[in-house]
Amino acid sequence: MRDRPVAIVTGASRGIGRSVALELASLGYDLVINRMQEQQPDVLQEAGGLGAHCEFAPGNIAETRVREQIVELTREKFGRCDLLVNNAGAAPMKRLDILEATEESFDRLLSINLKGPYFLTQLVANWMIEQRKQDAGRPLRIVNIGSISAYTSSPSRGEYCISKAGIAMMTKLYADRLAEYEIGVFEISPGIIETDMTSAMKEKYDRLIAEGLTPIRRWGKPGDVAKAVGAIAEGRLDFSTGSVINVDGGFHLKRL
Repeated sequence: MRDRPVAIVTGASRGIGRSVALELASLGYDLVINRMQEQQPDVLQEAGGLGAHCEFAPGNIAETRVREQIVELTREKFGRCDLLVNNAGAAPMKRLDILEATEESFDRLLSINLKGPYFLTQLVANWMIEQRKQDAGRPLRIVNIGSISAYTSSPSRGEYCISKAGIAMMTKLYADRLAEYEIGVFEISPGIIETDMTSAMKEKYDRLIAEGLTPIRRWGKPGDVAKAVGAIAEGRLDFSTGSVINVDGGFHLKRL
């Protein structure tokens, strides 16, 4: 087995997850790539071209067996996990006012966006504690990709907002619980990022950004988020466990 750090990245076939995987590959990480679909994503070859040994673990992280398989594959192929990036997430199939939204949509989003990361983190965290006992000095970190939707009301997609608010609290809980093992836990809070998920709202967001919704008047890029993950992966924020890194063009600022 190679003496290189290993990262698990969920939802890594496109958008933010793809950029995160490539950033980590450029920083010397080997990768376990997860996506919901069975077909292998192009990012495996792209990351391999940067020197990373990549393994593919398909499936929906909402499912217990898929989460177990991701960890089992990482153990079998690498024998270590230095970084978990919880990026996988879904938007509502159809935006509906909260007065009309369905239980089916709520259950789907909470399962994928919150339950999946919560219990995958539990599995990886327990394995990281084992690793810590064997190696007191090796850096171990967990990154959760949240959203400005954790604190910004969007009544047409309430289930998404609630799932991301849960990720924010999950980050605090795991940061607190794992601090004794020197396992850092962080939240990245992206704003309006140019991805497939936001493409349907391009006209609206173009207008809002032009009107000054964000102090930096441009769309965010997946690479902006990846750079923040890279800073954590390089150990630049190891004394800042539990922190939220806003990658939102200043959206979080309260202005008069």
